[in-house]
Amino acid sequence: MLIVFQILAVIAVILAIAFMLRPGGARHQAIRRIIFLAFILIVASSVFFPQFWTALANLVGIGRGADLITYLLVLTFLGYVATTHRRFRSIENDVTELARQIALDRAPAPGGTAERAEPSTRRD
Repeated sequence: MLIVFQILAVIAVILAIAFMLRPGGARHQAIRRIIFLAFILIVASSVFFPQFWTALANLVGIGRGADLITYLLVLTFLGYVATTHRRFRSIENDVTELARQIALDRAPAPGGTAERAEPSTRRD
C-alpha cells in the first residue's frame, strides 16, 4: 500500500509543477483557498482524532499519523511555493511593463528637443 501513497505523492508533485506553469486567475485563487482550507481541517482533525490519522497512515504503509501529516504538509508547501512563484513572476512582468511605459512617457520627443513629457499622475 506504500507504493500507492508514493504514486499519489509523485502525481501531486507533477500537478504542482503543472499548476506553476499555467496562467492564473480567479479560478486559480479559489482552488488555492479550498486547498488551504482542507489543509487547516486536516491539521485540526489531527489534534482531536490522532488515532484516525495513525490508522490511515498504517493503511497506506506509513508508520505514524504524524508522518503522514508531515508528508501532506511537504506536498502542500510545494504547491504553495509553485503558486507563489507564479504570482511573483506575474508581478515582475507587470512591473517591467510599467517601467517601460514610464520610460516611454519620459523619453525626449523626436527631433532633438530636450523637453520631457511629464506623466499625468506623478507621485513624488
